[in-house]
Parts: sequence; C-alpha cells; structure tokens
Amino acid sequence: MDQLTNTPAWRALAAHRAELGDVRMRAQFEADPGRFERHTLRAAGLFLDYSKNRIDDRTLPLLLALARERGLDGARAAMFAGRRINNTEDRAVLHVALRNRSDTPIEVDGKDVMPAVREVLARMGEFAEAVREGLWRGYTREAITDVVNIGIGGSDLGPAMVCQALATHGHPRLRMHFVSNIDGDHLAGVLAGLNPARTLFVIASKTFTTIETMTNAASARKWFLAGGGSEADIARHFVAVSTNAERVAAFGIDLANMFGFWDWVGGRYSLWSAVGLPIALQVGRARFEELLDGAHAMDRHFVEAPLEANMPVILGLLGVWYRGFFGAGSLCVAPYAQALARLPAYLQQLEMESNGKSVTRDGQPVDAATCPVIWGEPGTNGQHAFFQLLHQGTDLIPVDFIAPLAAGHGLPDHHRLLLANCIAQSKALMVGKSADEVRAELGAAGMAGEALEALVPHRVFPGNRPSNTLLLPDLSPAALGALIALYEHKVFVQSVIWGINAFDQWGVELGKQIASRIGAELAGEPLGAHDASSRGLIEMARDALA
Repeated sequence: MDQLTNTPAWRALAAHRAELGDVRMRAQFEADPGRFERHTLRAAGLFLDYSKNRIDDRTLPLLLALARERGLDGARAAMFAGRRINNTEDRAVLHVALRNRSDTPIEVDGKDVMPAVREVLARMGEFAEAVREGLWRGYTREAITDVVNIGIGGSDLGPAMVCQALATHGHPRLRMHFVSNIDGDHLAGVLAGLNPARTLFVIASKTFTTIETMTNAASARKWFLAGGGSEADIARHFVAVSTNAERVAAFGIDLANMFGFWDWVGGRYSLWSAVGLPIALQVGRARFEELLDGAHAMDRHFVEAPLEANMPVILGLLGVWYRGFFGAGSLCVAPYAQALARLPAYLQQLEMESNGKSVTRDGQPVDAATCPVIWGEPGTNGQHAFFQLLHQGTDLIPVDFIAPLAAGHGLPDHHRLLLANCIAQSKALMVGKSADEVRAELGAAGMAGEALEALVPHRVFPGNRPSNTLLLPDLSPAALGALIALYEHKVFVQSVIWGINAFDQWGVELGKQIASRIGAELAGEPLGAHDASSRGLIEMARDALA
C-alpha cells in the first residue's frame, strides 16, 4: 500500500485544509440554517450531532474518498468474514461473532464459530442465574453476596465499566468488585469488607499465567483458605475465564466452571465473551443479551449503511481529519453521566492499545500521526477541572460529549441541569466570546476605561473548537452495547486509514519482560546488566524490601 501522505486523496485533503483556513463554525451556522440537519445521524438507537466540526460541504466527500482509496469496504468485509486480518499474530478478529444475534453463520477457516459461541453464552447465562437466584451457594450453604473479578486490561476494564454503567439494573443482593492492580492495596482493600463464605471469585486470564492476575488470584486463594474454607471448597468459590484447562484445574477450580473463549477474541474486545461473566452476574442473562443486541444493531449499521451515513465511519474520519490536518494530539471524552465514569479509561485502552502504533501492517514506518491521547472525566466535574484548558488553552482538543436523554434516577431537576451543561459546553466551545462581546458584557456590569481593557484579553474565548455530541435514549444495556460497538468500529476505520494493525499489542511486552527479570533480582538473584539509573533504583528497592 502506498504511503498515506502520498495518496491523491490525502493530498486533496491537505489542499482543502489550506483553503479552509480558520473558517469560523459560528459564521457557518449563521449562514446555513440547514447545517444541523445535514450533519446529524441516527443508528442503533443513538443520535450523533457532528455539525460542530471544522468542516464544510467539501470536507466529508474528500474524507470519504480517502476511506475508499484506503480500501475500507474490503477491510470491513474481511473482518466480518473471519479472515486473519491480525497479520502479526495470524488471527481472525471476530468480536462481532460474540454478539451475532442473527442466524447467519460466521466462519473461521471454513468452520462456523456460532455454535460454540452460543454454547458458552448459554452456560454463562445458566451459571449467572443460579448465582442470582441463590441456587449456587458457598461452603456454608449461604447465598453469594459478593463477586470479585480478578483480571487486568481487557479482562477488567470492559466488565468494570459496564457493571458501573448498568448498576441500576443490578441484583439487589450482589455487590460487584474488580481487582486488577498488582499493588496489594487494591486486593487488600476489596477483601477487607468481605466474608469468604459468601464471596465468589472470577479469575479472568486467557492463559492463566498473567502475572498480575495470577498473583492476585493466589493471594485471594490464601485469604479464602485462611478465612475458613478448605481446598475442597475452592470449587464453590472460584470460577475461571480461561483457555488453559491444566492450570485452571491445578488451581483447584472445577473445569465445569471454566468458561472459555477463542484466540480471535482480543482482550480489549472481549467483554462480549465469557470475560463478560461479571456483567451477566450483575444484570442477569436477559439484560446481558440486550447488551449484545445493541452491539449487534450497531454492527449491522456499520456493515449496511452507506459510508456517507455511517456513524462509525464519520466518527473515525473526523478523528483522522483533526489528527492529520490540525495537529490535534488528544481527544477528550466527556460523558455526562456519572454511571459512565469508567468509559474514558475503557476507551483509552480500546483506542490507544489498538492504534498506538508507528509502523504499518507491512512493517514500514507510518508517515502520518496515528492515535491521539484519549482522556476525560464525567461532566459536570470536568467543567471545574480541565475545561479551562479546552476553552482557553493553546492546543486544539476535540471533544466527544456523551449523554443519555433519560435518567435512571428520580431526580428530574438534576438531569435537566446535567443536559443543559452538556449542550452549553459544546456551544461555548464552538461560539467562544469575542473581545467586543467581552467589552459589552463588562460595560453592562458598570466597568469602563483601563480597568475594563485590562480584563478583556483574559475573558476572551477563541471558540471554533470542535466537538461531537452523542445522545443515548437512556443508559439501558442495549444503548450501552451500541455505544461501545460504535467506538470499536471507529477504531477499526482509523486503523484502515493509517494502514496499521489495530488488533495486536506488542507494545505491552517489553516492560513486562524487563519487570520479570528485575522482580527476580529484587528477590535476591544477582543483578544483571543495567544502566546506572535502573541499577541505582533496583538497589534502593532491594534495600527497602530486605
């Protein structure tokens, strides 16, 4: 594939960006009453307003030409067909099969994977309902009250985010806990308030060798045995999400309670699989399937909608536009829903682990900037923290505003004010406030002369700062499923444009390899070859641990 910046479509976009200059969105809205209607989309129950972007009627056709030139249609078809598009690991990429709610087969190497997917889903559902109904009991015959998921990365972020988002749909008896950090404070803090006889542990590790997960799992096992449980009781209190039956059995887990998945399920795309067992335990089988339904609806939209009206395609191309032609090095995600507090962290892994790459699929250096830094916090908290930088800082930072139209609580005034703030922030970023407007405002307040003029530059808002607004009908499982799938496909679109493999993560390996060696040295093995800084730090740590 040609270098991205040498393609005709990229060069056309570069020329268009130069012609566009600093055109003001505020002026575009004033001149074009139909701008909102032309730049909004509905898909899988979600509504996207992308009218507050620095684009005109020429921009999207040029971006779509780039998508076609880079082979987006073919790449999308290859993923859904089960081809091995993860070329560095020689794997298919089929998280879409996990939420395939149709009768259509999905094949890998000529074999339909759907019977196995449905079998695991059925087992998950049966187990979840047994725990929720109190049929699955601990060694003292008491019902389970606490579920502790032990995992890391995709085995933690996805289930933790969804469980928090759907907490209002949770079982009244069950409390969900998530442990990921190898820092002992994380596990100790969770276990401090629990009763071993009423606690169920879900150990999520594909290989059952992940150092952070298995260290925490071993400590949880010791805690359980010290709290009154026996070796024989482990099978009632520990279940596994894994593919390594030998290690699972050696841990003491009954293989009947091992829930498997496949090598075509990437960690950050795995919440739809058995990794989502904590979600099924919290919300129940039916609502877990509603989550899958919402994602499947977005999958069908991504496949069937023309590129011009395709929500993941539009979001992905706008991201490429700002990264490649405006130098935007980060994207702020601002969910106006406290229940979505973990969404920015989830999207950090989804986007940055997927597209944080500097070589193309064929191993050549990329010649355009790839994934921006993803960050954010829930509104309205962010307004009293980092929104100052969004409005008046020196960097252009696009924002994705996300809000449910209906609240899950009985406080309508709160939700009215929340939505008002969400809409107001997107407007304020776009319109800004000119020096003349500041002068008029200060004059109306009784200021004049030098005092007024001294304040003017501090109260000017440059505006013209882009944002998207995504509205959900509510925070139902179906709406959340559609939202997550939307971002998954957006990431894929961008990977195709940039020519990179979104489905490997070799960047996490080097630090883990070095940590393994240093860990042995901290335990007393002779020090190997290190730079002066690392050696000095190791010696200080050894002294502290001695």
